[in-house]
Amino acid sequence: MNFLEQTCQKIFPQDSQTRDEAAARLNQRSQTHLTLGALMDLAVDLAGMTRTLKPQFARKALVLMAGDHGVAVEGVSMFAPEIASGMIPAFVAGKAGSNSLAMHARADVFIVDMGVNADLDDLVTAGKIIDKKVGHGTNNITRGPAMSAARARQAVEAGIEVADLLCQDYTLLGTGNIGTGSTTAGAAITAILTGTDNEEATRVGSTPEDDRIAARCTCMKKILQVNKPDKNNGLDVLSRVGGFEIGGTAGLIIGAAAKRVPVVIDGFTSTAGALIACKIEPFVRDYLIFAQRSRDPRHRAIQEALGCRKGLLDLNIHGDEGGGAAVAMTLVEAAAAVLTEITEGENAAAARSARNAGTEMR
Repeated sequence: MNFLEQTCQKIFPQDSQTRDEAAARLNQRSQTHLTLGALMDLAVDLAGMTRTLKPQFARKALVLMAGDHGVAVEGVSMFAPEIASGMIPAFVAGKAGSNSLAMHARADVFIVDMGVNADLDDLVTAGKIIDKKVGHGTNNITRGPAMSAARARQAVEAGIEVADLLCQDYTLLGTGNIGTGSTTAGAAITAILTGTDNEEATRVGSTPEDDRIAARCTCMKKILQVNKPDKNNGLDVLSRVGGFEIGGTAGLIIGAAAKRVPVVIDGFTSTAGALIACKIEPFVRDYLIFAQRSRDPRHRAIQEALGCRKGLLDLNIHGDEGGGAAVAMTLVEAAAAVLTEITEGENAAAARSARNAGTEMR
């Protein structure tokens, strides 16, 4: 049995007994559901994920998976193919918008080179990024598979290794992606695994005035004609139409679930990674927290396929660089605080009752 299968064997659904205890304690407060709404549901989920009525999320990590896609040369992106390597220095320097939001959430930011089409040895040597490079960008998926089956597995297992490393110190992870062409790969994954209409899938990330829609429609038809993955096999879908950073995100989710660590999922590409992870191991769904529903029209379809009615936020965020996950982390802490404080309040009341009983006996 290899590393991926060994990790999947450690993943179990949320603990139902802890969920029931959390719900019972929350319900003891008058009108808790009316006043807290989705925060109460999240608090119960957190208890089930962590197997405790006092979940702690003082240490949080935002993980940005970076990778390039060969399909970018088809003109499907608003940005140049080399944008990923150009963006990374800004994240490393703490000057990107996601850095500011992560700082506000008191979350550390980690950048993982899964497949950037550039050598980033200087940043790796300086300890600025994590090196898990599988290749220098994927192949052009309009002409054939994105990567070999072996590299797809390598990408997922690299993501698991990142989770294993970070979960030694962090109890809450968030996802984000950096790279050009990732939205097209995510759209292909969406079309294959959710049955989304091919033309509709190409509109992901588009605005009505976007003149690339026609090119994307033509591109998507080629992608689905050339690559016919087994929709019941997550690794096969990843290898044929995915990306190294999408595989890394899937692995991060799988690895975190094996450690019972919740993962806050950001935008569309991260959600596509979550879909791959759930196809590989369905139980990981129990450890996902969806930060937002972006303005990408297919984001709804892919979230609903994963059993998510909506994300925690609706801020019309278009980017996929982890900003939504960072903001949502503060809501996760809030939900945990509600549960913890109710539990501690009960303990204090029990202690007062015991003291009073002792006084009466004397």
